[in-house]
Amino acid sequence: MATTAHPYWPRSLPLPGYVASARPGWQCAGAVAAGGAGLLALGWALGGAGRGGASRSPARRLALGWFLLCAGIHGILEGYFSLRHRELPAATGLLADVWKEYAKADSRYMTSDDFTVAMETVTAWAWGPLSFLTFLAFLRRHPTRYILQLLVSLGQLYGDVLYFATEARAGWSHSDPRPLYFWGYFVGLNGLWVLVPGVLLADACRHLAAAQRAHDRPRHKAH
Repeated sequence: MATTAHPYWPRSLPLPGYVASARPGWQCAGAVAAGGAGLLALGWALGGAGRGGASRSPARRLALGWFLLCAGIHGILEGYFSLRHRELPAATGLLADVWKEYAKADSRYMTSDDFTVAMETVTAWAWGPLSFLTFLAFLRRHPTRYILQLLVSLGQLYGDVLYFATEARAGWSHSDPRPLYFWGYFVGLNGLWVLVPGVLLADACRHLAAAQRAHDRPRHKAH
């Protein structure tokens, strides 16, 4: 049933035509967690052996799982938001309910906020496909793999820093202040896309710098 009453902040936020989620929050969060865990596990499993049987370290296999996870989240969840953000308050279905649950932590997703739509559109249609290409590049040991890792990680980190910065400038006014929503959803979930890309960015820089040093090393002619 459509109503203008809603659980979002600020409490005076107008949402005409809003339709409440048909699922409790734990089901929405559980569906995302299960899907994410499945992608992470699949990436880990596929990364068990490199080309020619060469083994990969646990950290590299975890990175493979991360990029596959990112491809799924960016492409499916954020792709849905990019295409359906205008009708989201009245939309129904699992993906709509997932976003309605997350919007308790950031109501900008319910109002087609310009920055949020632009940021999520870039994330869905640039970093999503590139995350999958990065996953494939590491599976095949393609020479561009660390360049792709650097590009995707820098893009994710930059977008997330702007995401936090714009909300800070708004006085953190779009989040339910209860710990689950502010610290769990808003800070915790998004913080992963600061921490992990930061580590992977440093890792890519280290490998690319080592390759450049090896390339610059003087070659001695054989006598």
